Amino acid sequence: MLEYVRFFPLHDGASGLIPRGTRAEVFQQIFDVFLLLGILVTLVVIGYMLYTAYRYRDGNGTHEFDPPKLGELPTGSGHGGGKLRTSFLMSGIIVVSLVLWTYGTLLYVEDDGTTEAKDAMQVEVVGSQFNWKFIYPNGHESSTLRVPEGKTVQLTVTSTDVFHTFGVPELRVKTDAIPGQQTDTWFIADETGTYEVRCFELCGAGHSYMTADVVVMERGEYQSWYESTNSSANDNSAANDSTKRTATQGTNRTTTGSA
Repeated sequence: MLEYVRFFPLHDGASGLIPRGTRAEVFQQIFDVFLLLGILVTLVVIGYMLYTAYRYRDGNGTHEFDPPKLGELPTGSGHGGGKLRTSFLMSGIIVVSLVLWTYGTLLYVEDDGTTEAKDAMQVEVVGSQFNWKFIYPNGHESSTLRVPEGKTVQLTVTSTDVFHTFGVPELRVKTDAIPGQQTDTWFIADETGTYEVRCFELCGAGHSYMTADVVVMERGEYQSWYESTNSSANDNSAANDSTKRTATQGTNRTTTGSA
């Protein structure tokens, strides 16, 4: 178990206990720490219970035992009072330490500064009943999110109609899609493959069908694909401009004829 619990520096050039890495790695480390401590606590509690049961067994009435009165805490070294206070103190220290460590870890995960890397990839995500649309920096739109392997991807998420929640369970990504607002999240996919996007907010009759694919590609393959979308994005932009000019000319002719 210990080999899976890895600690990373709090910031570059310094040491600390806040785990670093992709979102999946960070949340896996949180799980590993809680699992390890849970196993240790279980072993200690069960072990001490068995030891106490054996030590204070009946023994055919040969052991003298003066139990505390109802509602009173045990006192004296022979009645476990010191052990009880020590266990409460240690439990409080462990719980508070875990809360602070987990809070610091989640601050790192949600820190906008982690997504401001120079080579971070920016993608807009728009949720609508009942589909997802991904808009790339060059204007290309797609129903499938394609990203390069091992690169920070920053998502700006919004909605056109009702509340949705964008989530990719395998990449540990989840954020709300709110009409008229934008929420930010990020992830790093360190393995190629296809992952499923789901909506985690009940948004209507087609909620269960509101899915999409995240395709993680090798960097060279992704670069070739992205460059191929530049021409299509330019064609779409030119077509939109042509449509707008035609509509404007038609409006002008209508206005002139009316005059």
